[in-house]
Amino acid sequence: MCSIMGCLSKEYDIARFKEGFEKTISRGPDESRVITFDSGVLAFHRLSIMGLTDEGMQPFEYDGSYVVCNGEIYGFDKFKKELEKDYEFKSGSDCEVLLPLYKKYKTEMFKLLDAEFALILYDKDEDKFVAARDPIGIRPLYYGYDNNNTLYMASEAKNLVSLCKKVMPFPPGHYYKDGKFISYMDMTDVKDYIKDDLETVCENIHDKLIKGVEKRLVSDAKVGFLLSGGLDSSLVCAIAAKQSGVPIKTFGIGMEKDAIDLKYAKEVADYIGSDHTEVYMTKEQVLDSLRDVIYLLGTYDITTIRASMGMYLLCKWIHENTDIRVLLTGEISDELFGYKYTDFAPSAEAFEEESKKRIRELHMYDVLRADRCISVNSLEARVPFGDLDFVKYVMAIDPEKKLNKYNKGKYLLRHAFEKDEILPRDILFREKAAFSDAVGHSMVDDLKEFAESKYTDEEFLKHKEKYTYAKPFTKESLLYREIFEEFYPGQAEMVVDFWMPNKEWEGCNVNDPSARVLSNYGASGI
Repeated sequence: MCSIMGCLSKEYDIARFKEGFEKTISRGPDESRVITFDSGVLAFHRLSIMGLTDEGMQPFEYDGSYVVCNGEIYGFDKFKKELEKDYEFKSGSDCEVLLPLYKKYKTEMFKLLDAEFALILYDKDEDKFVAARDPIGIRPLYYGYDNNNTLYMASEAKNLVSLCKKVMPFPPGHYYKDGKFISYMDMTDVKDYIKDDLETVCENIHDKLIKGVEKRLVSDAKVGFLLSGGLDSSLVCAIAAKQSGVPIKTFGIGMEKDAIDLKYAKEVADYIGSDHTEVYMTKEQVLDSLRDVIYLLGTYDITTIRASMGMYLLCKWIHENTDIRVLLTGEISDELFGYKYTDFAPSAEAFEEESKKRIRELHMYDVLRADRCISVNSLEARVPFGDLDFVKYVMAIDPEKKLNKYNKGKYLLRHAFEKDEILPRDILFREKAAFSDAVGHSMVDDLKEFAESKYTDEEFLKHKEKYTYAKPFTKESLLYREIFEEFYPGQAEMVVDFWMPNKEWEGCNVNDPSARVLSNYGASGI
């Protein structure tokens, strides 16, 4: 990961700007640079992943124009070949293609990128700033205005809270220019649904996911894999292991006394021949890390915080004990193929609308979790299930085929890899278990118990009334909100709501986001 920040105005306080920028130095600990020019400020904290020489340091400059980008531009070599007759490349960085590409295509460039990115660009020719974010929001970007209506943008909300009155997430799939946010790609806008037969659909899922993994293995820095033993991370690891000439490095985490995932992760690791590490966490570590996790996340959402505890502690261990810099993860599969609660979808149309809603909001929840837990430990996250070609295809599959008609959720994804035998069958068809539950049921129980100890029933009823937006509804949600407000006062609208099952569906009207409270949880916790 890297960190970017910009003041898109001639009016700025450079000392306050730098103070805000320093809050995310862990995203890019290798080198930092702040440049000021007549029209504003751009800043960059570097984590060296591609093009490891000094020439790969940003901001990049071209004829008086500048760009800072936190991202990975997949297939950037094809752009280099197209552009090198007019531009002399100085580094091996994928992001160096952006300025000459923008000079040629202007804002049409964003539609051409196969990338996870957030960027701020100063166009010298027009004396204007342009900013953009990838269509899913895998790379973070926030914006806000100060009391003088000066516009700031940065990788994280923590960069801006001391500068801006209100901080909001930059909308994914949009670019900013001339004071407007303009959509260049909507991943949920499906023009025509794919009506192919099941086997054809699964074959395409298979091939597109493999390509999504393969392109994310390209790195000048060392790559590792988070392996929970669930379907999604196991598939990513198995595909990567098949492509690699040496054993890949995999990592799993669980609670000391009741880890559920670890036994499945070890089974996968043994099957694919990975160099596997198990990390254990304790109740004390979880509770001691709670405030830090809420600060690094910038959210009060229960699901996101619970699921971040294990991920944060695992990435912390990897940072402190290895030389790995890039981690592949299994996020975004659930939003495409379904959760435990989407088994309750009353119709294909309802399933599809829920999936679209989740994809649009991912950048505030699971994607945010993966980015922050990994980047705060000076690592980079790559998300194969977020591959644009893969997401576009799965979103366009006839939703009737995505319903759980097969007595097994996410059947299309499972069946797509059934013939390959790259995973043990019991893993390929293992029941879905939420990460926050599967690290050990005791972890969530410990957090809930801790929250219960903080408030009497009367105190809970009194304190929750302080909040009108996203009102806390349990003692746990109140605790998280109060810690959030300490670090991000008055910024609750950065998050649209709580990440919960759709309460309008029969069987889903619950007050806890854990799949454990659903009637179809079944063997998920075994």
